[in-house]
Amino acid sequence: MEFELDILPLSVWLPHQEAAIIAGPCSAETEEQLVATCLQLKDLGVSALRAGIWKPRTRPGNFEGHGEIALPWVQTVKKLVDLPFAIEVATPQHIELALKYGVDILWIGARTTVNPFNVQDLADALQGVDVPVMIKNPVNPDLALWIGAIERIHKAGVRKIAAIHRGFSSLQESKYRNPPNWQIPLELKRIFPHLPLLCDPSHITGDRKMVAKVAQKALDLNYDGLMIETHITPDKAWSDAKQQVTPSELEEMIHSFNFRKQKTDDIEFNNRLDELRKQIDELDRELVEILATRMYLVEQIGEYKRENNISIFQIERWDEIFRTRPQWAEKMKLNKELIQEIYKLIHVESIRKQTEVMSQIPEKIKA
Repeated sequence: MEFELDILPLSVWLPHQEAAIIAGPCSAETEEQLVATCLQLKDLGVSALRAGIWKPRTRPGNFEGHGEIALPWVQTVKKLVDLPFAIEVATPQHIELALKYGVDILWIGARTTVNPFNVQDLADALQGVDVPVMIKNPVNPDLALWIGAIERIHKAGVRKIAAIHRGFSSLQESKYRNPPNWQIPLELKRIFPHLPLLCDPSHITGDRKMVAKVAQKALDLNYDGLMIETHITPDKAWSDAKQQVTPSELEEMIHSFNFRKQKTDDIEFNNRLDELRKQIDELDRELVEILATRMYLVEQIGEYKRENNISIFQIERWDEIFRTRPQWAEKMKLNKELIQEIYKLIHVESIRKQTEVMSQIPEKIKA
């Protein structure tokens, strides 16, 4: 069941130009470091500042933030820089302290979003509080958990809500620190089309050299904004040094971004786009019809196996399919990984179909 969100537009609580950009260090290490970084950011056109006050680290022993000690530093920054300030909160006490010290925007981190009990505690603490809350995706690639966290915060009466895509954990080797799995945030946007969606390319990549490329892809996908970790001396940072950029690097990045339009009034362009989309619609219909025919043949094979008492899974046949189809794809200049994933899904459905057939009682036995 899809839940309707009654929320305010991002522009109401985070004014911005083409896209909202939130920047600042991973951690508030010292007052001098925080102030110096934010002073260099104030004239770059960013929409808000950020810093980690409490740092929920994967393993103990790493810098876990100064906590309340650092909140007066945020107050100092706010006196010097006329921009809203955002921090991560993970407990009701964090929320209480953040509001006490005048923090403007809160975000819920990935390690908190993953636990509905923790999210509900935060939602209870937010009852009656008029503060924007941004919700990062859970660490694991579970869209339902992300949606659940958003719904809990919304049901607490919060109307200034945004989602932040920061990538997902994976057991597979990857060039990313947290692979983006773009299909998950895009599905979230399909379900909640008016929900502001920001991208955190710093945590996705874990590498400052890749931040700009991932940020641009997010903008190309019509994300509403970016959260980019920025530090005055990133190589000396106390946490996540490799993924932070300098203010000057951020400025260069912002100037290089291509902010694309979502729509155009160009009649010729729209007509041509409609023509191409109609062709795709026809091809998609043909694809579905071909899949239906293939599954009919799969069922026939299942019946033949049942009649001859042959097992469903035939490793040699699967090896042949999994080897040859990607080869065909490469010859047609298609991405072989795409075809591999498609055939994995087809194979799962084929086994399901044949399992159904195997469990049926043949007509001659019924008689």
